[in-house]
Amino acid sequence: MRKAAPYLFLGQTTSLCETCLELVPAKVIGEDDAVYYLKRCREHGVQKTLIADDIAYWKSQRDWLKPGDRPLSVATRTDHGCPYDCGLCPDHEQHSCLAILEINEACNLSCPVCFADSSVKREAHRPLAEVEAMLDVIVAAEGEPDLVQLSGGEPTLHPQFWEILDAAKGRPIRHLMINTNGLRIAREAGFAERLAGYMPGFEVYLQFDSLKREALMNLRGADLTRVRIEALEALERNDISTTLVVTLKKGVNDDEIADIVRFALDWRCVRGVTFQPIQDAGRNDGFDAKRHRMVLTEVRRRIAEAGVFALEDLIPLPCNPDQICIGYGLRNGRQVQPVTAMLPRELFVAAAPNTVTFESYPELRKQVFELLSLSTAQGNTSEKLASLLCCLPEAAVPQEVAYENTFRVVVSQFLDRFNFDLGTVKRSCVHFVQPDGTIIPFDTFNTFYRPGAAGADALKRGQVR
Repeated sequence: MRKAAPYLFLGQTTSLCETCLELVPAKVIGEDDAVYYLKRCREHGVQKTLIADDIAYWKSQRDWLKPGDRPLSVATRTDHGCPYDCGLCPDHEQHSCLAILEINEACNLSCPVCFADSSVKREAHRPLAEVEAMLDVIVAAEGEPDLVQLSGGEPTLHPQFWEILDAAKGRPIRHLMINTNGLRIAREAGFAERLAGYMPGFEVYLQFDSLKREALMNLRGADLTRVRIEALEALERNDISTTLVVTLKKGVNDDEIADIVRFALDWRCVRGVTFQPIQDAGRNDGFDAKRHRMVLTEVRRRIAEAGVFALEDLIPLPCNPDQICIGYGLRNGRQVQPVTAMLPRELFVAAAPNTVTFESYPELRKQVFELLSLSTAQGNTSEKLASLLCCLPEAAVPQEVAYENTFRVVVSQFLDRFNFDLGTVKRSCVHFVQPDGTIIPFDTFNTFYRPGAAGADALKRGQVR
């Protein structure tokens, strides 16, 4: 009698060998309540990697997938196949929901977990003309980019930082964001006041990994507890829209997820929290995949422990459901009413479990997908949220929904050598804009294309085959 298979076969995909970073075939399998990739590399053998620890949620991600919105133009050809033609190539299925411009390498910290490998030893800043050309690249690709983020290094250190902000605000960009560690905001008199002049359509993406010294020392190499509070106080005084962004490292700060969600609601200026499980890229000191990796489904459960959003309120983002989970709510002080709780129950429950059905709600479907996009998730939600609520006459909502009436949590899980998936990377909507006119997905840039990336040799091999 044949012995039953020890696992549930869920499908096949193409991933990366965790040693040589070559593309390899992988089975997707289920064991108990978890999902794994079972990879096979000819040189390095079989590797088993955890992808999700909630098989029901993993299956539901397929139900939320919507067709991609392609960019207006592409910059490279498809010659070697994904991921060897980034630029974006014609094979890419999603436009830039979030376009990142790294304007410098210089930084005032040397974080042990910096994917860009920036540090106090680096001094390079891109010339203003080069940054302006990069802004023009994303405008040409998108028409009116939904969300552009200035990053680095530490972007506020750029000697022409204010001129760069002016250049970005002078272009048809709907929402502008700066990704900052907050040191200048906290320490420099008048800095936050000057930032406030770029409102509305402007947001601070504030690094905020922990409320504890020990975790900050592990992740950032410095005790920034007081600096973070001083930065938030300055942002609060000036009513500057702020997102707290948390890099998660298992065993270091994952026990604070619920506490940080609750903490965020103490601040009127905070519009939400974004959690990013650590991506094995760049400088990642002391990283041990068996101890420090954390999957999206686990973060989702920890968020629900805060008591602000229930598990069912934390749903896949349709433009990239494998990588991003989101919860939206209407905010009144510290109280949050999840938006998903207002939607008709039958919208989420069809004949088969974990299936979303929109057949009876075509207009609602349109508005839900409009709201649930990454550009909205990280930017001004008020217009799209108001449009959605107009489809729900029984919902008790404010007469006018403003951005300060909203609160969101986002889990954004990036791909690396462990969880890389070819189909998912083609749907990536978080992209780096390059000075040569190319636009490269976050995941492939940090894995293959960034100078010094672990997959640089594998990239060269793939491009000469």
